[in-house]
Amino acid sequence: MEAADIPFARHIGLEQEKGSVSLGFSGTVMNHLNTIHASAQFALAETQSGLYLQTLFPELEGKVVPLLREAQIRYRKPAAAKIVASASVDDSAVETFRDQFGRKGRGSIRVDVAVTDVNGVLTSQGAFTWFIQTL
Repeated sequence: MEAADIPFARHIGLEQEKGSVSLGFSGTVMNHLNTIHASAQFALAETQSGLYLQTLFPELEGKVVPLLREAQIRYRKPAAAKIVASASVDDSAVETFRDQFGRKGRGSIRVDVAVTDVNGVLTSQGAFTWFIQTL
């Protein structure tokens, strides 16, 4: 799946690049301070977390239903330029998920996401816990 395949992501203008998702600085995603709205940053980070799972577990694509179970986000600095999200998962979390999924056909995994602007300023960071179950 690509970010452009997700109707809401397409609606707010998310763009998928090599291993990351970005959001341009435009009037459609602004808040009252003329910076990128918190909900747009959340959508960017959440989308990146889900797409990152595909890179970790490509063999599961089309065979599972991933559902966001929990999210935590902390806003650090106003986003006043294009923003880019990058994701990571601890190696031990990948092993734990593979074990759970192998035994039960379902499991949970946490994906950490950092959102930075094009100048390298950290604007927000979050943790997204996904519940993944066999179809």
